[in-house]
Amino acid sequence: MHPGGRPLVAAVAAAAAVIRTATGRGTLAGALATAATAAFFRDPRRVRPPLDNVVLAAADGTVATVSDVLPPPELDLPPTPVCRVSVFLSVLDVHVQRIPVDGRVLAVEYRPGRFLSADLDKASEDNERSALLLETAGGVRLGVVQIAGLLARRIVCDVGPGDEVAAGETYGLIRFGSRVDVYLPPGSRVTVSVGQRTIGGETVLAELPGHGVS
Repeated sequence: MHPGGRPLVAAVAAAAAVIRTATGRGTLAGALATAATAAFFRDPRRVRPPLDNVVLAAADGTVATVSDVLPPPELDLPPTPVCRVSVFLSVLDVHVQRIPVDGRVLAVEYRPGRFLSADLDKASEDNERSALLLETAGGVRLGVVQIAGLLARRIVCDVGPGDEVAAGETYGLIRFGSRVDVYLPPGSRVTVSVGQRTIGGETVLAELPGHGVS
């Protein structure tokens, strides 16, 4: 379980215990509610593919869009269109986020915003979000943005500028329905398509520019 979920699971379990003590009923409902909450915050073990020079999916979910867009200003990337792969997470998906490449965190920027449905394209610009700028050992930069959704009310990011990170490791969490955008470096070759399911830390989203997969 992701540490960010432990307080909520404990709160649900405590509420269930209080109801059971006060009424003598609700044992099954309380147990189911606690189990469902714990399942939402699950952080399953993942095995990264034995490939170099690739970008891994940052989240479990469904590819909602693959399009060339201007990166958000908080990523501090050049103001030219790059490919953005957006993955939508339903309430049934694993909601931890994973680092897509080996490298270093250059910046983490939070932006307040609205709570539109995360499957809408404008959610990338209008919703509350947290942006992560990464740089690989080869000097390639890319961005990952956690976006709150209609039900989401908290974004957790557990890394900071200067941290060395590895592809596939868990770095954050978004509570309830949400979206994760990956802004790829120019020249990357996308390897997923709209409607495809992704597994965070395992599915290859793209090959980095100037490199073959090895």
